[in-house]
Amino acid sequence: MDQPTALIADDEAHLRDYLETQLASVWPELHVVAKAANGIDAMRLIDELAPDIAFLDIQMPGMTGLDVAARLAGGASGPHIVFITAHDHYAVDAFEHSACDYLLKPASLERLARTVGKLKAVLRDKPAGEVDALRALLRQLGVAPAPAPAVAPLQWIRAAHGGETRLISIDEVVYFQSNDKYTSVFLQDGESLIRTPLRHLREQLSEAQFWQIHRGMIVAAKFIEATHTDFRGRLMVKLKGRSEQLVVSRNYVEQFKQM
Repeated sequence: MDQPTALIADDEAHLRDYLETQLASVWPELHVVAKAANGIDAMRLIDELAPDIAFLDIQMPGMTGLDVAARLAGGASGPHIVFITAHDHYAVDAFEHSACDYLLKPASLERLARTVGKLKAVLRDKPAGEVDALRALLRQLGVAPAPAPAVAPLQWIRAAHGGETRLISIDEVVYFQSNDKYTSVFLQDGESLIRTPLRHLREQLSEAQFWQIHRGMIVAAKFIEATHTDFRGRLMVKLKGRSEQLVVSRNYVEQFKQM
């Protein structure tokens, strides 16, 4: 599988750093993409970076780790959750029987190694976060999953372009293409790269302005110049300002009948 990614959220900086160091020792392949000091920043970074795993301190200001988990459980997918706590009164037995895990801090290398073994097995079998298991765990803890908030359509994108980070208006985007755990952003004058997977990006785009043409590609409707059927019977999209033509999957042909 691709290099696994993780976020660490704890309101104590030395404990965030300690856990990152311990993880580097027992799981060198894991890439910690971000660290957060509170639940609000953790939620924002999870939305932005879509890590495979989130290590969440239960007691944090703004939003607790349980609050973050409840918000994630209200969506369709999310990271695998490992709760971190300084106390053992948060229904530890419930964690033992869940797809999630827990760590009493500071976690020993031996205990962390057991958690890593469990996470590796879960990631190998089910790369996407087990939201149903998380919901079941929250019910055991008496926490109701929170409905996912309505997301305003995306307006700007921060994208890597060579050695720079560009701020791109959504109006400039011709199409998005899935690229492993990244997404390529194609403009009329070039290409950039963002870390947000296409499946998460889809939730932030206006369906009226951006049309999905197959599982790995979303096109801005205003940059579609024409469509035609090639010699193999496939529907092809011709773009304004770019030379390539894109194939429309059979699952998405219906939306082009209005053209």
